[in-house]
Amino acid sequence: MEHIRRTAVRRALPLAVLLPTAALTAAGPSLASESDGSAEPHEGTRPTVVLVHGAWADTSSWSEVVQSLQARGYPVIATANPLRGLSGDSDYLAARLKTIKGPIVLVGHSYGGAVITNAAAGNPNVESLVYIAAFAPDKGETTLQLTAERPGSLLAKDPGILDPVPLGGGPTDVDLYLKPDKFSDVFLSNRLAAGRADALAASQRPPTALTGSEPTEAVAWKTIPSWYLVATDDRTIGTENLRFMAERAGSTTVEVDAPHAVLETDPDEVTDLILRAAQDSRPRLARTGATERVAGLGGAAALAVAGGTALVVRSRRA
Repeated sequence: MEHIRRTAVRRALPLAVLLPTAALTAAGPSLASESDGSAEPHEGTRPTVVLVHGAWADTSSWSEVVQSLQARGYPVIATANPLRGLSGDSDYLAARLKTIKGPIVLVGHSYGGAVITNAAAGNPNVESLVYIAAFAPDKGETTLQLTAERPGSLLAKDPGILDPVPLGGGPTDVDLYLKPDKFSDVFLSNRLAAGRADALAASQRPPTALTGSEPTEAVAWKTIPSWYLVATDDRTIGTENLRFMAERAGSTTVEVDAPHAVLETDPDEVTDLILRAAQDSRPRLARTGATERVAGLGGAAALAVAGGTALVVRSRRA
């Protein structure tokens, strides 16, 4: 599995690539383009990038990412996520995906990761999954269960962070807001200016309780190559939970020094990972895991994994 670690940067500045000598020789001049998300695919081959937001956010959270992708010629759809329950939200997205012609790169943030995991299953047009500080559940798992797997989630530690609003339809028919005075800490790790954080807290879109309690029915990452951005200061899902899900899915993984709402603090890093997924040519997986991934990696990366050496790209602050 290719694993890329990097600090928070607005623009990546590769400093070193550690590969066996044989891998460097085999890679030749193509290595730079493989490790640099700025490279563009040939005209006419760009997939449609579909962006799915998570809880306490909406489509506007993707604004900078959308602009960056469109500037590079990619067709982009930032689709609404109803946030009413995993099965219904997944059916909604699956129906939307069926209307898109040609290849799709499907991207989910936060709870949106659980939605794309279910919705992409069985859709032959979805070529890559991209998880941005997101849930990547296995069959039968719930998002509530996953936040409690390992320490790090403030939601799992203190449910009092949530402000429930009953809607009158039963115990799970409840909107769950983040309390305004907790929003910046939980969602943003206090990394945005107070004015911006307050505006996001005031405009948050709540999920229902059903989004956290419904089990996953389908698992697209077992048959579709996946990419994963781990936010190393994630206080919503928890960084260790993100790492666990990324490793289990056999994802190509990037670590960024960022909060859960990495779309707000580091949109360039998010865009870069999506571009890597869009330019990837690995075949679909019969099963997930490092063994199957080696066969799909090209050139130097395949030799590096076979030789037991991880591909590491480090960056410094711009």
